Amino acid sequence: MKPHLDMNKIALGLRAERKGHVSAGGGYFGAMQLLAEIEARFRVPVGGGRATDPEWTERRLVPLAPRTLKRLEAITEDVRARSGVSVEPMQLAALLLEKTTEQLNEDEVKDLVTVRRRASR
Repeated sequence: MKPHLDMNKIALGLRAERKGHVSAGGGYFGAMQLLAEIEARFRVPVGGGRATDPEWTERRLVPLAPRTLKRLEAITEDVRARSGVSVEPMQLAALLLEKTTEQLNEDEVKDLVTVRRRASR
């Protein structure tokens, strides 16, 4: 099991100040960050079965375009090949949806609503 890193303690030791969360977007570093998050969050349930994030308690159906599902399947195959971590396409979709919603700020949400209103006129 990996040791837990206390970022506050590390910052204090470096005489630094934590300013917020930095996240990689796409490319190699984004892929590596996504892989690290899968490895850190997914756990096999006590009764056995597929590894998942224990905090995920809601179950919903999400409609997808066939090309989106194919892309998710390709990414999960790559994750499995590179890390040996078993992840399913919809688990990856849930993780990506979670990360994206956390990164949106209120101004970006307002912009989405404004764009939609303009398009419907």
